[in-house]
Amino acid sequence: MNREHHKWFSPRLNRDMELLVHGHAGVPVLVFPTSMGRFFEFEDRGMVNTLRPAIDAGRIMLFCVDSIDTESLYCKWAHPSGRIRRHQQYDDYLVHEVLPLMRMRAHAHRVAAAGCSFGAYHAVNFALRHPDAVRASAGLSGAYDIKPFLDGYYDDLCYFHNPVDSLPNLGDEWYLGQYRHDVRWVLAAGEHDICLDATRRLAGIFHAKGIPHTFDCWGYGAYHDWPLWHEMVWRYLGC
Repeated sequence: MNREHHKWFSPRLNRDMELLVHGHAGVPVLVFPTSMGRFFEFEDRGMVNTLRPAIDAGRIMLFCVDSIDTESLYCKWAHPSGRIRRHQQYDDYLVHEVLPLMRMRAHAHRVAAAGCSFGAYHAVNFALRHPDAVRASAGLSGAYDIKPFLDGYYDDLCYFHNPVDSLPNLGDEWYLGQYRHDVRWVLAAGEHDICLDATRRLAGIFHAKGIPHTFDCWGYGAYHDWPLWHEMVWRYLGC
């Protein structure tokens, strides 16, 4: 399997950023780590190995990015206005620095986005903000309301990064048309998942807005943990 490590100084984040690429061809998948996770988490947790048949067959390429959660929404010492602005800088980094690399390496304009737990929030939020760049989004065991990270603070930037608030009020057909016709959405959680209700809530908003999507509740005692995500990632990315 082709494996590449990339590291550069990000002018948008004013710090070094790293990512791993796994694969040589196929749909480029932007993979977000779990809460405060690192770019090597997907590999260390065996998820890359789970997807190896699809990667080796040239069906998908994984671009596993680093998070800056400890500097943004999880940065409790910073004022919430600073947390959300750092979060926006991360979005800018993805759009202007990571997407060009993905497009160049995979020879494709549009990408997929996927993540587990807090990575699911990132994957779905990124796709909602940039549907012209994303062809599919898989949120596995995610919660999609960032208000608990903001200590009561709320401004326009928070609103537009908070899908459960912004999506119900959205009337812009530029976005809605692409959500409905150009992006494949998967929202999944386990039957005993701490994020099942949050996932069901977002799926209900998608339904109310007429956005086709797959909402899956996994049974057989499925919990919010890596064994569940191994099964999910193969179904949604590997097959």
